[in-house]
Amino acid sequence: MKTLFIESKFKGKIELNKIKVNELQKNIGLITVVQFVNHLEKIKNYLLKNNKKIQIAKGNQKYKAQILGCDISAGYKIKNKVDAFLYIGDGKFHPWGLAIKTKKEVFSFNPLNNDFSRIKKEEIEKYKRTQKIKKIRFLSAENIGILVSTKPGQSNLKKALEIKNKLEKKGKKCFIFVFDTLNLNDLENFPFIDMWLNTACPRIEEDSRDIINFEDIPKRN
Repeated sequence: MKTLFIESKFKGKIELNKIKVNELQKNIGLITVVQFVNHLEKIKNYLLKNNKKIQIAKGNQKYKAQILGCDISAGYKIKNKVDAFLYIGDGKFHPWGLAIKTKKEVFSFNPLNNDFSRIKKEEIEKYKRTQKIKKIRFLSAENIGILVSTKPGQSNLKKALEIKNKLEKKGKKCFIFVFDTLNLNDLENFPFIDMWLNTACPRIEEDSRDIINFEDIPKRN
């Protein structure tokens, strides 16, 4: 089946004065989604007029500053050049992913309802503590369930088999579970699994204390 992607651009007016520039740090990385890329230059100029230094980079997506799904490469490229990020868009999926990967505070401005919010460092630290607990649990786990997606762009069977081989050499028992759409409730049908190892979309692990991403497993010789 062929897939056709159609860009949908926001044609409304963005009320720039609703952005709380006084709460923003000096060096800001500007990030958005495709719906608002056509407003990026206006937002950038507004911030510059308010004495902010702006960083914008092009990641793996079509436009500068654009992030999509789990891909926050446009932000990751400039994480060491900024104090915080300003995300232009709706929802918490993208800004939270950006905060987790860059360990920076992320401010969000939603042009649809003028909501201005912030993901604080304290929230990021709480997430990091949760990750530390997961790593400890993974090290002590005997039975590991390795999650493999069949979705294009997320399928990672080769990596799953490679990890399975390495872990079994260290004495762990590994089982590969292949899925299209994952229902976390279905994992409860396998109570013998001590910890789940995710090789699909890295955001899956946020919804369960029993799932850890393969990139986050402790490295031991």
